[in-house]
Amino acid sequence: MLKLRSLVFSIGYNITSAIAGLVAVIIWPIFPYSWRWRIVTCWNRFVMFWIWLCCGVRFEIIGNKHADKFPCVIMAKHQSTWETMFLQYYFGPVSTILKKELFRIPFFGWGLASLRPIAIDRSSPMQALKEIKKIGLRRLQQGNNLMIFPEGTRTPVGQVGNYARSGADIAISAGVPVIAVAHNAGECWPHRQFLKYPGTIRVVISEPFNTEGKDRKELTEEIKNWIEGEIAKMPPARKDGVRVVAQSVGEAE
Repeated sequence: MLKLRSLVFSIGYNITSAIAGLVAVIIWPIFPYSWRWRIVTCWNRFVMFWIWLCCGVRFEIIGNKHADKFPCVIMAKHQSTWETMFLQYYFGPVSTILKKELFRIPFFGWGLASLRPIAIDRSSPMQALKEIKKIGLRRLQQGNNLMIFPEGTRTPVGQVGNYARSGADIAISAGVPVIAVAHNAGECWPHRQFLKYPGTIRVVISEPFNTEGKDRKELTEEIKNWIEGEIAKMPPARKDGVRVVAQSVGEAE
């Protein structure tokens, strides 16, 4: 039954991804960005509904998104595809720092490109950092929130990656607060695994971190300790109580 429910979810996910990508391309020259991100992220909301309907994956939010502090920099744990879907609309309008290669994915990449993301060219790390800061500051000035996954790539459940300081650096330079997000989505939607497991994902949102008078190393460490500390306190997300601690390399997502 778990395989069947995951298959139904996957079929619906991929079909609607193609539709959303086409819609994003069609409306790009027609609608202003303030409308465009709302229309495109309707698909993100649909994915939250679809994974609940097909796979029994729910979520609960602890904390407030602090809309009165927008624009801000959001720094979140990166375990799964789930948080990229949820955070994109929950903190919208938001510009996400992501891999340039994602734009090459048919339909899905087109939808991403329409949402004012900040693409990283990983072949030139130093230049990429300069571009991230330059464009990130511009997006904040335009009124967008900036979302960064400081570990850079998805980290398996139970592991802690290296937290980059670029998000803290941008927040300090822009004089905006940082909102940290901890979650355990990787337990229900493991990266590079076909199966999706029923349960309740917990999302914990921090109080805004003040950036005034802090350096980027100090602020990054403070945020890292908060995120990892909150995750350590979370109960298992899956109904069966099992925590996913390893990933099956090569399996379709």
